[in-house]
Amino acid sequence: MGSDFPGSPRVLKGGIVAYQLPSLLPTVIVFQYNPDEVSRSLQIQGANGGGRGDANRVNGPPQETLSFSVEIDAADQLEHPSENAVTVENGLHPVIAALERLVYPSYPMVIANEALALAGSAFVLGEQAPLALLIWGPKRVLPVQVQGLSIREEAFDQALNPIRAKADLTLRVLTYRDLDVTNPGYWVYLASFTRKEAMSALNLFGDKTGLGAGLPI
Repeated sequence: MGSDFPGSPRVLKGGIVAYQLPSLLPTVIVFQYNPDEVSRSLQIQGANGGGRGDANRVNGPPQETLSFSVEIDAADQLEHPSENAVTVENGLHPVIAALERLVYPSYPMVIANEALALAGSAFVLGEQAPLALLIWGPKRVLPVQVQGLSIREEAFDQALNPIRAKADLTLRVLTYRDLDVTNPGYWVYLASFTRKEAMSALNLFGDKTGLGAGLPI
């Protein structure tokens, strides 16, 4: 969490930006408090079969999963009700709804399909969840799919609006294997891949000379 000490450096905020394509009007979810920790898991996608010499072959990039918890508290806004009428009226419902929309298909598309079904049409439009981008600093911007979302509402106002909550998110990183080249997320992933290559080249941590004669080649 950020510090309230006036001499502390300003910390960038993490967040999620979601697009219900083809619309480019985003839903922006800025983390009120940055998560204290982010768990990352990378699972290699090994090539099936193969013979001798194929042990290091991979079938594309690893499957990466990120997990973290986001805390949301309306206390600061409720201290200044005249400046935060939306929060006073609704509590945390708007931000919780924005998080939940990450796993829902487009509402207009759902209504259109329901209308088609009632009209007896066999044609169904594709219902897709939004394209979500995890923004975790300028060096980590990733297209992700929400695989798990658990929300715990911990306090309520007199109208039973939630005013303190915690959301646990599990995100799967979408790669160039998952996205079409016409999808903006495809290029976001490739940019992240390029940045990872550049960061790897900058790795100077540790004294490489300490390996000495232990290097086999």
